[in-house]
Amino acid sequence: MDLKRIFMKDACPTKIGGQAILEGIMMRGPDRTATVIRMPDKSLYISTEKLKQPSKWSKMPLIRGIVAFVASLVIGTRTLMKSADILESFEGEQAVEEEEDKLQKWLEGKFGKEGAWNIMMYASVVIALVFTIGVFILLPTVVVNWCKYFTHNANVLNLIEGVLRIAMFILYVALIRKMPDIRRVFEFHGAEHKCIHCYENGLPLEVENCRQFYTLHPRCGTSFLMFVLVISFILHAFLGWPSLALRLISRLLLLPLVAGVSYELLRWAGRSDNALVKVLSLPGLYLQKLTTCEPDDEQLQVAITGMKAVLVPADTPTYEGPCDTEGRLITKEQELNDGTREITAEITAEVPGLSAKNE
Repeated sequence: MDLKRIFMKDACPTKIGGQAILEGIMMRGPDRTATVIRMPDKSLYISTEKLKQPSKWSKMPLIRGIVAFVASLVIGTRTLMKSADILESFEGEQAVEEEEDKLQKWLEGKFGKEGAWNIMMYASVVIALVFTIGVFILLPTVVVNWCKYFTHNANVLNLIEGVLRIAMFILYVALIRKMPDIRRVFEFHGAEHKCIHCYENGLPLEVENCRQFYTLHPRCGTSFLMFVLVISFILHAFLGWPSLALRLISRLLLLPLVAGVSYELLRWAGRSDNALVKVLSLPGLYLQKLTTCEPDDEQLQVAITGMKAVLVPADTPTYEGPCDTEGRLITKEQELNDGTREITAEITAEVPGLSAKNE
């Protein structure tokens, strides 16, 4: 790992970030998000949304980390669900299980289509939180509780718990990485990082320029998760080794503080390149080697399109639909012209001696 290619002195850090989704990327700019999806026919589909401006109290150190974490979960889940809907609408109606269909229809009947969609979205966020906290925060504490029969040293028990928690998370990421669909998402994740590196280094947003950069970035959410795991271990060490119930409660109560501190460290790592920052960032950067893969040029183009769509004046209206590589909507007239050009090119290629001029 060449840290000089990650913490670049000439780079100008920004707050622009993103998230890899199903067959695309959601870029988050100063005042809006842009979700760009590579459709099965290789065309691009875009959806932009305005971001809610944060209140003054939500900008306070530590608190802003908690707010950012919750907002990222909500926006990320909503974007994932929307990308799945867009892809399904392109491919046609998909068969769903009868029970799921009944539940969706019941919710729509009670709360309307938009209300039902919001309920399912927030339910997904809650389920994801419960799973993550249960498996990676509480379960290691329960498992290590059996180690008290071998040692009563609180420091040793906390060390075992911290190592087990990190090992479980790394193993989980390594296993899901082997799934073809998840690997595709990790490739788009790498494309997102390369595009942000390119922009922060002041180069034109072109595939050739993005291609030269690392898939690793110091402000990645993966690094945030690693900070959470490491800081949790440090804070838990100060609490000793009380009863199982007290440990479980303390782990839950400390989560907001852990998230806040982790966010501040991530911000610091994103705008500094001193030796201490590099050392603190190494665990997260090595974890990014699992959560990012080398993208192809089409995936890089998706990231570039999303980046261009958020780098617009604040008064630019939001929009949704098929787009070009600049992130601009394609009109019906443009689609017809493109289709005519494609047909002409096919005929020209199939008939020897025929040229566009002769035609």
